[in-house]
Amino acid sequence: MAIGNRPFLREVSLKREGIESYSKYPFSIPAVRELKDLVLNPDVTFLVGENGCGKSTLLEAIAVAWGFNPEGGSKNFRFSTRASHSDLHTRLRLTKSIHRPRDGFFLRAESFFNVATDIERLDDEPGPGPRIIDSYGGLSLHEQSHGEAFLTLMLERLHGHGLYILDEPEAALSPSRQLAVLRRIHQLVEKDSQFIIATHSPILMAFPKARIYLVDGTGYHSVR
Repeated sequence: MAIGNRPFLREVSLKREGIESYSKYPFSIPAVRELKDLVLNPDVTFLVGENGCGKSTLLEAIAVAWGFNPEGGSKNFRFSTRASHSDLHTRLRLTKSIHRPRDGFFLRAESFFNVATDIERLDDEPGPGPRIIDSYGGLSLHEQSHGEAFLTLMLERLHGHGLYILDEPEAALSPSRQLAVLRRIHQLVEKDSQFIIATHSPILMAFPKARIYLVDGTGYHSVR
């Protein structure tokens, strides 16, 4: 059921035409091989499971298929330090609503450092507009701890009416700061935002009425 303008992204499925073998990566991953009609919550959808189950691979492919940079950032980021993503995004079918978000961000915990570096590079180039870092609170993300930079992103950069795809946002966050992120997610949902999050955090998974998919060796399953 749509709430406000959400969901921006309704479902994800695998385009099976032309796939020659399900024994090769990434199609050998059960969560990919069994992917069909993955229905997303208008508010928050969690992908959870053990390391190596494929949740981050799937989340990354969704983000790239939507138009985000594989290493993270908004749609305006186009840097690349190392091509480590698969071509799964070319095989995904995204079912979108008629509504379009005004904001968006893809957070990859492991490459957020590279996003911070690219912000500084872009701000060093001459241009007529305001500095990009001003949208992140004005302080270099490299001059903050990993956890502080993540929290700054959530509090300063994400404005609402957006599609936000987060890969393990709890990385480097203490329990109290995870609660702060949980509170911020609630605020942004109230501002007509949709989240898709891969996580290990039981604190984040406590978000009310979220849809939780357990990704495992047989595919993915909706769980309470």
